[in-house]
Amino acid sequence: AGMRFGQLVRWDMKFQIRYGFYGLYGFLTALYLLLLFSLPEAWRKAAAALLIFSDPAAMGLFFMGAIVLLEKSQRIPSLLAVSPVTPLKFVGSKAISLSLLALLVAAVLEIEADCAPLPSVLLGTLLSGVLFTLSGMIIAMSITSLNQFFFAAASVEMLAFGPAVLHLAGVTPAAAGIYPANVCMDLIAGRAFSVPGLMLAIVLMLVLLCEAERRVRAMWRGQGGAGR
Repeated sequence: AGMRFGQLVRWDMKFQIRYGFYGLYGFLTALYLLLLFSLPEAWRKAAAALLIFSDPAAMGLFFMGAIVLLEKSQRIPSLLAVSPVTPLKFVGSKAISLSLLALLVAAVLEIEADCAPLPSVLLGTLLSGVLFTLSGMIIAMSITSLNQFFFAAASVEMLAFGPAVLHLAGVTPAAAGIYPANVCMDLIAGRAFSVPGLMLAIVLMLVLLCEAERRVRAMWRGQGGAGR
């Protein structure tokens, strides 16, 4: 079972490499570094946190629709529905494989820009990355086109990016630090974060994991699988 999950993660990573995810993020990372070093040093820390939160950490939300539609076009769900892979492993593999790429990009940006403690940046990137990826998967299981996906994903973007940007700018009250997106932003920015907020973010992650697993199970049943 352990080997099967490891193979699934490797397969997802190969899929992402084949469809240009790593090439795209190599280019974007270089672009982001040029942008960061073109800014005044006083702005660099906040800009780096904003860049990491809004792109590598959120890549699962941006790309999950395309990934799921590509897999559907290749009839991969039909194969997985009758394979030993469980819906939970399928969801976990997507979250881990995309998070590894997000962590790699975030680490390069942090190390080069030297704007926040690396462990804090990586924890914030991992937590927000998994939350975004699970949200993207929940949406992707219910859509038939990219337009539908982008329309539905826009609501998640508003719920996450709006409050987090205001929080980073110091516009919102300190109590807003308990909001999950704001906790992730504090971690990525290397700032003090709300411990209850972190617990709330973890609970939200577990809720989203259960819902994503339920939706994958339902889709596989529709493909003729046993719905394990």
